[in-house]
Amino acid sequence: MEHSSTLPQPQPVELDSSAKKTPSMARLAAASSIGTTLEWFDFTVYNLMAALVFNALFFPSFDPLSGTILAFSTYAVGYLSRPFGGVVFGHLGDKLGRRFVLVATLVMMGTATGLMGLLPTYQAWGVWSPVLLVALRFLQGAAIGGEWAGAVLLSMEHGDQQRRGRNAAWAQVGPAGGTLLGAGFLALCTATLSADAFQSWGWRIPFLSSAVLVAFGLWLRRGVDETPMFKQLEQHHHKVEMPVKEVFGGHWRRLLIAGGVRIGSDIVYGLLIIFTLTYVTSVLHLPRSLALLATMLGAMLHAVCVPLFGGLSDRLGRRAVYAAGAALSIVWAFAYFYLMNTRQPAGVCLAVVVGMLFQAMMYGPQAAFVTEQFPTRVRYAGASLAATLGGIIGGAFGPLVFASLYKTYQSTTAICLYVAAGLALTLICLLCAKETAGKPLAE
Repeated sequence: MEHSSTLPQPQPVELDSSAKKTPSMARLAAASSIGTTLEWFDFTVYNLMAALVFNALFFPSFDPLSGTILAFSTYAVGYLSRPFGGVVFGHLGDKLGRRFVLVATLVMMGTATGLMGLLPTYQAWGVWSPVLLVALRFLQGAAIGGEWAGAVLLSMEHGDQQRRGRNAAWAQVGPAGGTLLGAGFLALCTATLSADAFQSWGWRIPFLSSAVLVAFGLWLRRGVDETPMFKQLEQHHHKVEMPVKEVFGGHWRRLLIAGGVRIGSDIVYGLLIIFTLTYVTSVLHLPRSLALLATMLGAMLHAVCVPLFGGLSDRLGRRAVYAAGAALSIVWAFAYFYLMNTRQPAGVCLAVVVGMLFQAMMYGPQAAFVTEQFPTRVRYAGASLAATLGGIIGGAFGPLVFASLYKTYQSTTAICLYVAAGLALTLICLLCAKETAGKPLAE
């Protein structure tokens, strides 16, 4: 049974007038979403490379599908390292502040991605090449493990408390924005370079270009002050010495719920954005451009709908909007493959676009729902751990499981059942949770 902390509880107090001054919502939204945009730009580029060229560049001694599975295995490392980042940066976020950690994680993530663009291939360095690829994925994942919660808190703790769902959702726009940038940039590279040039050196360009996003993100975040809620903790000496320990000791039930609700949504996102390219090109043998078009259309709709569904959860409740998206996604998992297997461009695009609409119903309220489970003094650590632990189950192994299930059974039914199981777990966690919309943040 969850027990209450014996540490002194902060009392509601009025902030002074200077603390009430907040930057514009536009700047907060941009500063919040830039890190997750960079994260998913990096991840999208990596995922597309894993499906297209990494099997030949880093795992050339395997058949194409096995090489792709190995490339997706290194993708999973980026998720497995997230709890490490969640622990380290979650602790620092509740001790040193949200803004400090957000700058540190952005630099770390951008550096790892840039070095990936300079990495020698298997032909040049042999087995050390994939080893270094895994090491960089680990660093990238650790930075991301500490990034997400801070990005959410930046806008949620600054903004209007009656619109926490909408404000927190801006960080959730990043995945769609990063997917669009990554897929669009890759489409431009493949359209302007020959196949040989792209495989020889062109694949490095998107990784190296992430430096532009890092520089822009640093400029944005350095212009945003620390959140008023963290300042209040400092002012009244309510910070805790070991935030992570308090999360596991005093808020373990909330941690399980907050982590569990992420599982289904991450599985669905992995199916629609990551596995689509592999299925369209390797199984259906349709043009790569069609898969990129479908994912880009889905990402554009997703970017528009996420803040809308986040705002809707402020009025209807987090659980209602989230559960509707999960239930509809269970049904759509089967419709997705039916439409895909028509091999018609319209069917392929519709499968992804509608799926992303239902996924946005989960993604919109998710950021607020997860962070609202924890009190201010451990909110960074709690949200980071919930996001990273849930991400391992839902996001890390999704593409790997999809490819492995299809290779084993040569059927999409097993994939659909896997997606449905993940979403069922999310629905169970929502059923066990208390509604948080429209209520004061837990202290």
